[in-house]
Amino acid sequence: VPWIGSRRFVPASPAFELLPEVDAVLLSHDHFDHLDLPTVRRLHRRFGDQLQWFTPLGYRTWFRRAGIHNLTELDWWESAPGPGNTVVTGAPARHWTRRTPWGTNTRLWSSWVIDTSEDRHGPPHPRIYFGGDTAYASHLGEVGERLGPFDASLLPIGAYEPRWFMKASHMNPEEAVRAYEDLGSNGDFIPSHWGTFRLTFEDPLEPPERTRAAWTEAGLDEARLRIPRHGETLRVTR
Repeated sequence: VPWIGSRRFVPASPAFELLPEVDAVLLSHDHFDHLDLPTVRRLHRRFGDQLQWFTPLGYRTWFRRAGIHNLTELDWWESAPGPGNTVVTGAPARHWTRRTPWGTNTRLWSSWVIDTSEDRHGPPHPRIYFGGDTAYASHLGEVGERLGPFDASLLPIGAYEPRWFMKASHMNPEEAVRAYEDLGSNGDFIPSHWGTFRLTFEDPLEPPERTRAAWTEAGLDEARLRIPRHGETLRVTR
């Protein structure tokens, strides 16, 4: 609920005025902690119509009301040109949408793949997976088979307790590590969706610790687990 909802643990980082030039925004779904109208308007005022917005199905009217028309809606497995030589592909996720009591699942939710070459049959080229907000499910293996391998996978690790309630919507850290393996165990694992809002019952600093423990237990390359501080910039090497 936007006017009484949880406050942030940390400010948005980097500060808005320090953001570098933004080429595109990928929206996973419409929940208020992921789609914030004042932030959308602020980005539009700064970057104007050259900023590309990519959304799942069902968002065009909402964005038009915010004055934004440079928007591409994609269904799962659909692709469209992105900035430069990139191709953006919508991919499945296990989640849900709602911004009003009567708006449950009237819009789609999605994960995303960013591919830096239009020629998927040519030599290898950088590819990134953004998991958005998702529970652990079989779609992750399918995404890896159809669209991988990935040089970096951004996967959510927070907002998971109690499991009886959250399991259908959010992965816990152990499931996130399994998701990385399902995607092909390739490239860097960059955890997301933790330590920003108190949405659920776990300690807000617990997710990265459990992620490190699960990563070690799975015998994965320690150098590939990249847990950034809020606002930190990571350079991914191939």
